[in-house]
Amino acid sequence: MAIAFFSTWTTYGTWLPGDERGWLRREGGIDWADRMRAFRAALRMTDGATTLDAGQRLIVQATVVAHCGFRGWTLHAVNCRSNHVHAVVTAPDRTLAFPREQFKAWCSRKLSKSEPARENWWSERGWDEYLDDEEALAVVIDYVRERQ
Repeated sequence: MAIAFFSTWTTYGTWLPGDERGWLRREGGIDWADRMRAFRAALRMTDGATTLDAGQRLIVQATVVAHCGFRGWTLHAVNCRSNHVHAVVTAPDRTLAFPREQFKAWCSRKLSKSEPARENWWSERGWDEYLDDEEALAVVIDYVRERQ
């Protein structure tokens, strides 16, 4: 049984399908660089790529903290970078992706107050992992807090 979830999501347009760093397939698994796929994905974008500034990063982190408090979830760590966010949370009786989707929705609402013209803040999905024991939880918390 999972004791926590580790979620990562990227900002809109900063890690497209076909990206040279590799990318996650919708149906699961990792795929590698494909310049034509990345080009086609860029053509489908409806907004410019999103890079968060220092103030926006603080908004995201504060929103994740507040939402965990509202939901009664235990937030172990959160780290918002300019092009992605990591969160480690214990959210009992929730599906794996539920906390990430909640965080993305609430952060979008808060960020849109400062930049209402932007429609897209986040990539469509994200990456979520179950953390099954205290050792795995400690390693991931250290990664999120100290290794970014």
